[in-house]
Amino acid sequence: MSDFLASARAVSKTYSLGKRSLTVLHALNFEVARGEFAALRGASGAGKSTLLHLLGGLDTPSTGEIWFAGQNLARLSAAELAHIRNFRIGFVFQAYHLLPELDALENVCLPARIARVDAPTAAARGRELLERVGLKDRMDHRPPELSGGERQRVAIARALINQPDLVLADEPTGNLDSRTGGEIIDLLCSLREERKVTLVVATHDASVAARAPKVVHVVDGRIQL
Repeated sequence: MSDFLASARAVSKTYSLGKRSLTVLHALNFEVARGEFAALRGASGAGKSTLLHLLGGLDTPSTGEIWFAGQNLARLSAAELAHIRNFRIGFVFQAYHLLPELDALENVCLPARIARVDAPTAAARGRELLERVGLKDRMDHRPPELSGGERQRVAIARALINQPDLVLADEPTGNLDSRTGGEIIDLLCSLREERKVTLVVATHDASVAARAPKVVHVVDGRIQL
C-alpha cells in the first residue's frame, strides 16, 4: 500500500435526517497513487464531494477506513488530523470559500499563518503563487472585486501555500463558463506537474474528466466498474 498516498477502504457514509437516514456512499473502494491525477466523475448527488471530504479528513466514514500516507485517519488525534489537513492536503472548493474582508494575498497566506509560518515567508510564498496563477496585478483586490475565474485562481494558490502532497478539487470549474473553466483545469494540470502533487478532481464535466489519466465513475454512491 506504500505506493498509494490516499485510499478509501470499504467506506460507507450515512447521514441521519431526523427519523430517516440517507446512505451516500456504499462500501466504496478508491485509491490514488503518489503523483497521480485522478478524476471522480458523476452526476450531482452521486457522492463525489462526500468522498473528497472523507479523503481530506473533513468528515469521517460511517464504516470502513480512510488512509493517508500510510496512516489510518481514524487512529489520529484531533491535533494530528488538523496538522495533516493544514500541511499536507490542499482544498479547492467550487464556491471558493474566500474571506471577503481579506484581499487576495491575505486569503492565500491564511493557511500558512495558521501553520505559524512567519509573515514575511508566507507573503513571499503567496506573492509567488499569485504571480504564477496570473494575478500579479490583483493581489490587493478583495474577492468581491474579482471575477469568478480570478477567485478560483486565488483558491488554487491558497491550496498550494503550504506545499501539500495532495490537492482535492471539488467541481473547480462548476461556477465558471467553459473558456474560463478550461483555463482553470489547464492551470491545475500545469501546477500539478511543476509541484509534483497528487491531484483528485471531482467533476460532472466530461471535458474536465478527460484531462485525467485515471477516471473513476461514481454512480449512486458506488464505483461503477
